[in-house]
Amino acid sequence: MGNNRKLRLLGLGVFAVCMLWSCTKRQAAMTTEIVSDELWKDVDGQLINAHGGGILHYKGRYYWYGECKGDSTYRLERVKSWECWRADAKGVSCYSSADLVHWKFEGIVLPSVPQDSLPDLHPSQIMERPKVLYNEKTGKFVLWLHIDSPDYEKGMAGVAVADKPTGPFVYRGSFKPNGFDCRDQTLFKDTDGRAYHICATDWNETLLVSLLTDDYTGTTGVYKRILVHEKREAPAVFKRKGKYYLLSSGCTGWDPNEASYAVADSLLGTWVAQGNPCSGPNAKKTFYAQSTFVLQLEGEDRYIALFDRWNKKNLIHSTYIWLPVSFEKEKLVITWKKRMML
Repeated sequence: MGNNRKLRLLGLGVFAVCMLWSCTKRQAAMTTEIVSDELWKDVDGQLINAHGGGILHYKGRYYWYGECKGDSTYRLERVKSWECWRADAKGVSCYSSADLVHWKFEGIVLPSVPQDSLPDLHPSQIMERPKVLYNEKTGKFVLWLHIDSPDYEKGMAGVAVADKPTGPFVYRGSFKPNGFDCRDQTLFKDTDGRAYHICATDWNETLLVSLLTDDYTGTTGVYKRILVHEKREAPAVFKRKGKYYLLSSGCTGWDPNEASYAVADSLLGTWVAQGNPCSGPNAKKTFYAQSTFVLQLEGEDRYIALFDRWNKKNLIHSTYIWLPVSFEKEKLVITWKKRMML
């Protein structure tokens, strides 16, 4: 009897240890903590390469689209006005996640084309700031990105379309939105289904807001030049409680500067600058990072501001900084947190 009791106790002990190990493993798999300014890896242990990106929520998953940069960084010496560091473009990458922490690589959904008649997509060219919207009317996923020459003299917007969020996207070509040059850019879909393209224009002197066509693949001729001569780039737009917010950076090339945000009652209305929303160490340098997107968590009044901390001499190893957005009355605040729980 004594030996049987000992065996039962031993069995219960082993069972408890196994359960504890199983729960610990399951909790580790379910961790929803974002750690900023580190090299992130996907679920297969590979480096996440999705810079200057944006996120689309579709049918319970988040899709992160970004610049897939080559592994060699070089300086374009013929550009004398600023430090034009470059990495060859590999295309637009896509990752998917259910929790914003564990990301699956879905592939390069719009690849660069080394030997093709489309010079826009050659690896030597600029393929930056990709953003994707889903169009309920057409059932298509529409991707916009900044297309440029290596010296940033071209200033165009490119458009591609896909049947699935994971592509492949078919390139439609590039153009100047409403006839204006286009550099850093983003997209925004309003609650009424209308979509807008927002980009730096006038050689980064001004921002341009353009209403898109019903299929989201072109501009309508309805537009508004905003923050004129304020020299803002890296726009990120979101809406909260009927007001529109636009986060942006100054224009200092790859080097960090002070962020600013503006507020409007309409995307095509009057935007009023509000100053720097950042709070904490290095807030006047935007935590040594640059804005790219503001994500609203699906079904919640919670927002995450996405930034890139550029490593200009090794661009593929630039890191990501994702920070919580809060509001003090109506004031937008982005506070530094190395670790953020979702």
